[in-house]
Amino acid sequence: MLLTVAHTLAGLVGAFGVFLGVNAFRTPRAALGFGIPGTPADDATFQAWLHVKAVRDIASGVLILILLAGATPDLLGWCMLAAAGIPVGDALIVLRSKGTRAAAYGIHGATAAAMAAVSALLFLA
Repeated sequence: MLLTVAHTLAGLVGAFGVFLGVNAFRTPRAALGFGIPGTPADDATFQAWLHVKAVRDIASGVLILILLAGATPDLLGWCMLAAAGIPVGDALIVLRSKGTRAAAYGIHGATAAAMAAVSALLFLA
């Protein structure tokens, strides 16, 4: 039962990463919630950087889904734990860019914590 819950949550994390990346391509204004103040959604340079982030999100999500399909729970857990460093880095970027603590901790910190929790469930399963 624990393994089913862990796999389901890992699948949701992977699917959400793909969703975020695709959404950033479709609707650049959606990235304004990333937490960096003054981001000019209509600026071509900003959109180019947003596309870099979008590709990273899609690739990370697909990687988790591939591991979910074929890896052991331990390997998936370790990879998810390593990938939790991405939202930690995002939180640090938001804080360094004078973004709100709510965005840094509420969006990115919560994502990292959720990924670490799913990793723990995978290790226990």
